Amino acid sequence: MTFTAEGHLTYLTDAVLITAVVGAGRADLLLTAMREVGASGGLVHHARGTGVRERFGLLGVAIEADKEVLTVVAAVEHQELLVRTLYRAGELHVPGAGYLYVTPLDRVATHVPEEALDRLGARR
Repeated sequence: MTFTAEGHLTYLTDAVLITAVVGAGRADLLLTAMREVGASGGLVHHARGTGVRERFGLLGVAIEADKEVLTVVAAVEHQELLVRTLYRAGELHVPGAGYLYVTPLDRVATHVPEEALDRLGARR
């Protein structure tokens, strides 16, 4: 990951946002799998989706599927490992189990400890 400093802001570049959408109650499996390969964490939130399954509603009433959405900011060099890990943990090869996608990020502003910047030679 590349670090650039502008005033008191430090930007991380060469980063991606990995988003996985799975059935309610399944995001913890993905978080556990991520930790096992060394990732530090992600954000999980509840969502409600519609799609093919709404056609199966009784008397035309739509069935709303509860979902969990996991988002993780990761370095580009860790992207493939995390995508494969999440895909397997979420059993996304099974129809209807969910999906994931990767979004390139131009830059991410966050606090990076000064010791880390020194160690990486990222100070300006």
